[in-house]
Amino acid sequence: MDGTLTHTNELIYAAFNHVAKKYQGKEYTPKEISAMFGPPEDGAIENLVGKDRLDAAMTDLVEFYRTNHDAMAGTYDGVIEILQFLKERGALIALFTGKGIKTAVITMEKLGMKNFFDMVVTGSDVVNHKPSAEGIQKIINRFGLDPKNVLMVGDAVADVKAAREAGVSIAAVVWDSYGKDSVLAMEVDYLFHSVKEFDRWIRAEFPTSVASLAQ
Repeated sequence: MDGTLTHTNELIYAAFNHVAKKYQGKEYTPKEISAMFGPPEDGAIENLVGKDRLDAAMTDLVEFYRTNHDAMAGTYDGVIEILQFLKERGALIALFTGKGIKTAVITMEKLGMKNFFDMVVTGSDVVNHKPSAEGIQKIINRFGLDPKNVLMVGDAVADVKAAREAGVSIAAVVWDSYGKDSVLAMEVDYLFHSVKEFDRWIRAEFPTSVASLAQ
């Protein structure tokens, strides 16, 4: 989701610092915040404020995230059109995000994206978080997919590692990747620098329905 479908990183950093400033009296850089994630927000926040204050801090974070979402977040131009195109072609689309379920649902609902996904796996739904492939494996198992017919699209090093562990192809997209340099240093199957570039490729890959391609 973040950095691939939606430009939500600024909102994530602001929400995190809203909590950090209130409970710790300090703020963190985007790089420092990014390094804390792996588990969803509650895991990172617990490490800062402690278990006793976690519920209150998470309530503050989620409320800030919801209240400021319209002003600070949105989809990248062209992403909704790509999702619409894939649904029209009969492609199965699943979302695997490290976000916690509460913030993921807020973003999906506010940006009108929820109905595009046949399955959603958030950081709250897995025991082992990215770069583990547990989330991808849940999707593969749910629909009985052959890994060779699955494409992971992501912007982070953890996405590439998860795809490799799951044995699926990886399309790295770096139009807003906070780890762009590290991603570019990795071996990936496909690399896209802009949504338009990815859009042209995906339309060429699916000139007709998925059912027709499989015959």
